[in-house]
Amino acid sequence: MTILHFINTILIGFRPCFSRKKTFEWFVVIVIGLLVRTDSLGVTSVIRGLLLCVDYMGLIGFFRSSAWGLEALTAKWCALVQQYQPLVMFRDAVVIIGDGVKKSKEGRRMPGVKRLHQESGNSAKAEYIWGHLFGGVGVLVEKAGKCFCLPLALILQDGVKTIFGWGEVKERQTSHVTEMVMLAGKMAKYLGKAILLLDRYFLSVPALLALDEYNACVGNPIMHIVTKAKCNCVAYHLPVNIPGQRGRPRKKGASIKLFSLFEFEADHFISVKALLYGKPEDIRYYCLDLLWGNGLYKMLRFVLVEYNNTRSLLVSTDLTLAPLDIIQLYGKRFGIEVMFREMKQVVGAFDYRFWSKYMPKINRFKKKTDADPLDQLTNPQAQKRIKLAVKAMEGFMFCSIVVTGLLQMLSLQFSGTDELKKLRFLRTYRSSVASEATVADFIKKNFTYLLHRHKDLPITQIISSKQGDPIDTVYTNNAA
Repeated sequence: MTILHFINTILIGFRPCFSRKKTFEWFVVIVIGLLVRTDSLGVTSVIRGLLLCVDYMGLIGFFRSSAWGLEALTAKWCALVQQYQPLVMFRDAVVIIGDGVKKSKEGRRMPGVKRLHQESGNSAKAEYIWGHLFGGVGVLVEKAGKCFCLPLALILQDGVKTIFGWGEVKERQTSHVTEMVMLAGKMAKYLGKAILLLDRYFLSVPALLALDEYNACVGNPIMHIVTKAKCNCVAYHLPVNIPGQRGRPRKKGASIKLFSLFEFEADHFISVKALLYGKPEDIRYYCLDLLWGNGLYKMLRFVLVEYNNTRSLLVSTDLTLAPLDIIQLYGKRFGIEVMFREMKQVVGAFDYRFWSKYMPKINRFKKKTDADPLDQLTNPQAQKRIKLAVKAMEGFMFCSIVVTGLLQMLSLQFSGTDELKKLRFLRTYRSSVASEATVADFIKKNFTYLLHRHKDLPITQIISSKQGDPIDTVYTNNAA
């Protein structure tokens, strides 16, 4: 199977998700266009990247079309990933990573834009921005020692509560933390038993309640969370209830500040050598099970880790996981940060510009006590148009997810083969498996040649039907 045959196989698999053939063809054109474009100036870059001779309004109309639904596309994407990629399995469970990503947006009539606080130590980032907050999840795939976090879903999870509250079916009415667990649960339904890796921001009572609700809904605990606790975390011992004692039974025992155990239990720490972030490290750890959560008092497994003068509190909802497994699993969480970086810098996933004239203009000086203009919007036509603008943004994001996933799939599938051996010059090769940026550079420079070689493929015919000149003419002109 060649590179273009593999891309064709993946994209043709989405055909049942579209009720109209023309809409599916636009989907193929947009994904390929995002894959080979040389600039990130919105949807018009697709036209320039593929030398299309089409109406711009026809292309932009795809994102608001009623011929596709995001849930069906996500389900099919998960099925294709499971079929064609070597998923990282741990105790018969896939490893899913979730996190939020913020992107500044200046559109005054762009739905979902709100004032966001950026918790970062980077001085180049502003403390507050106006933009979108996306919740994303990915699954770990690995081959030949190279591990990628392959994106599965990326949706707006803040600033859209009012918009998704219109109509009979109300969605996304909870917090970003809860929505993240629910989104990961949807992916677990498609992929099977899963371990969800989250950062310390998501260790909260609402998140654990959402996890318990999801596991109770499916009938058995098919998803567990491995995360990190803050340094001021307080847990509780099991209560000691004396038979015959008056009063209701206690729900918790004595409290304990977990970070203090680094000093008080220093003699009980175990020293081992483990592989962290691809390097062998000398670590010390101490494990104990305690109750956590004010009013919830759920039993969690805490692992106190110390290495390179760094102290961390790791947490797992699965009490059967060994401490070293928890440490190494959490070490893989950083993969989603790398995924976000590649989506921003290589694919240009967040360079969209969808808006609606029905959207009330954002007032950046509005106080919290002032009424939200969206709450006063009762026109059904205006509500529909605003929701379509949100659908367009998330549709563009899904196409970018497919592009990022294709780059990772091609890297794992074809690195080292004759077809992908002529890559761009690199001074230092850190791995035998190419990065997303290296594969993207190769495809952009050779895609016209690949189309010329495989003129009989369905995706080649779809693209040629949208171009002003036949593929042979385009290839000849570019070669000249």
